[in-house]
Amino acid sequence: MNNDYLAMQQLAANTIRGLAMDGVQKANSGHPGMPMGMADTAVVLWTQFLKYNPQDPKWFDRDRFILSAGHGSMLLYSLLHLTGFPLTMDDLKQFRQWNSMTPGHPESHLTPGVETTTGPLGQGITNAVGFALAERWLAERFNKDDFDIVDHYTYVIAGDGDLMEGISHEACSLAGHLGLGKLIVLYDDNGISIDGSTDLAFTEDVIKRFEAYGWQTMEINGHDPKQVANAIRKAQADVARPSLIACKTTIGFGSPNRAGTSKAHGEPLGEAEVKLAKEKLGLPVDETFYVPDGVREFMGSAGLAGVGRQKDWEAALAQYAEEYPAEAVLFRQMLNDELPPDWTAVYPKFEVGKGVATRASSGQVLNTIALHVPQLLGGSADLTGSNKTDLKGEAALTKNDFSGRYIHFGVREHGMGGIMNGIALHGGIRPYGGGFLVFSDYMRGSVRLAALMGVGVIYVFTHDSIGLGEDGPTHQPIEHVMSLRTIPNLHVIRPAEAGETAVAWRAALESKHAPTALILTRQNLPTLDRRQYPSADGLLKGAYVLSDADDFQVILIGTGSEVQIALDAQKLLAEKGVAARVVSMPCWELFSAQPDEYKEAVLPAAVTARVSIEAGVTLGWERYVGSAGTAIGIDHFGASAPYEVLYEQFGLTATAVAEAALSLVG
Repeated sequence: MNNDYLAMQQLAANTIRGLAMDGVQKANSGHPGMPMGMADTAVVLWTQFLKYNPQDPKWFDRDRFILSAGHGSMLLYSLLHLTGFPLTMDDLKQFRQWNSMTPGHPESHLTPGVETTTGPLGQGITNAVGFALAERWLAERFNKDDFDIVDHYTYVIAGDGDLMEGISHEACSLAGHLGLGKLIVLYDDNGISIDGSTDLAFTEDVIKRFEAYGWQTMEINGHDPKQVANAIRKAQADVARPSLIACKTTIGFGSPNRAGTSKAHGEPLGEAEVKLAKEKLGLPVDETFYVPDGVREFMGSAGLAGVGRQKDWEAALAQYAEEYPAEAVLFRQMLNDELPPDWTAVYPKFEVGKGVATRASSGQVLNTIALHVPQLLGGSADLTGSNKTDLKGEAALTKNDFSGRYIHFGVREHGMGGIMNGIALHGGIRPYGGGFLVFSDYMRGSVRLAALMGVGVIYVFTHDSIGLGEDGPTHQPIEHVMSLRTIPNLHVIRPAEAGETAVAWRAALESKHAPTALILTRQNLPTLDRRQYPSADGLLKGAYVLSDADDFQVILIGTGSEVQIALDAQKLLAEKGVAARVVSMPCWELFSAQPDEYKEAVLPAAVTARVSIEAGVTLGWERYVGSAGTAIGIDHFGASAPYEVLYEQFGLTATAVAEAALSLVG
């Protein structure tokens, strides 16, 4: 590597530093320090190693680059701009502004070249575990001795904050356990956080921790391009272990008065300091957003090479299709997340009237449809037997065998959620993960990001209420269903029985741009006779009339296990001469998306006497029962007892519903 190349490499890194300083200064907010500190490392990665095509940011066999330290987004935006992605200089100048392509933290659904939405620390590195897992799983299925059609790395830039967050511990432990050798983390080891030195709260030996996880570890000078390149080559050579490269860097590198301090972390350097830094870095002090001659060509060379690499890959894929036509068809179907045209015809049959928990019927549905939907891959956070998420006849993934379709996530709910997001974003796989509903709190950050990014992950949340009984209030979700409903773009589905559970899985799989939370019971529920009641396909509209009455005076609205209570209350009311309509409302979000005409047909505005019943908090139900109605639920913690006793003691009964209805129409 000659001196001219090294000089251009340094100039490119300093250009990124200048763009980062200017972007943050113009916005008067942001984080200049990390981009300035990691510019040298990033230039080496993006010019010598990263496989990508800026003309086709979604080329499947590209390497994935995740900026886990998402607060340093100007680093990523500068890289994308300089390497030829469709991100203009005007976009850089609109950093953190309304309707711009360069928001404060990277957003995958917004900016071409951004693989995942990061900023909440620990999420990106956790997503990366999902990306790497997905790559290996698909490679296991489709690569042949003479064809490596799935062959790419996942690279991460992570900071001290990422490694402090508990979610990163969960995910990195699993990555080492599974031997994800194509995961390479470049750790920005600058020793500074917002409050000051990381020694204030973070004195563990990170290298030893990752060695204990089963990772390959290295320590280098992150400002030395040769050390960076050699470390990445060494990481690539170890196919059995993920790699952590601790890059010793100086936050705010180049800033005479702010470098190495927390003042460089999360605020603009100030105009005077920016000028001093530019002078030190050899950049024009009076010019903003400056890109020297030759830098774009230097930075764009890898992207141009990527154009050819994609063409070679596409040619290889065409030859693969000739030699392995069945595999090629399946490969494209999975990449496009295509569902077989008749897959809903294979629902299992459930015996009418027989009691079955919706967690159990969910397991039966999952095992049936998985035979026809090969892109399904999932697992549980150490609750397989309780969540009923296992696939019969399929092995679990292990370090030495990725041929199965089940993941033992361990007791790592948040890690599971973040890994699932990475799997979904990678493409080719629809991930699902099981856990107790009460522990959805542990993974809420990942659930929220799934909704923000619009990825179709599926959560199998069981033990959905006080109906789990004897485990008591620590495990009985009270506020959780309503809490999940407050997350925009998350479909929360609480099916009433086996038939609705089957359709709930259909809704989840057909929801490609919104995650779905299936809310399932531990206790048995009677299976409805759909010859007597309308089709369970009504679930696809979020709510439907389950049992009607002529000239009804009151509407009873139920979800999940409480729908049967509403049906029993309807009979009690009929005995007293009061006609009631029963509405099953398994999914608020799907119902809200229906035309006004349909919503009026189900819940006519003229009928203000309404009673809802759900074994959770009543907050929020005023949306559907109105000021004249009554919401029956539980607004306090539960207790340890058989569930039948709890329902009776807490007033979740048909008698209570009927009495509430009578008070409204009397």
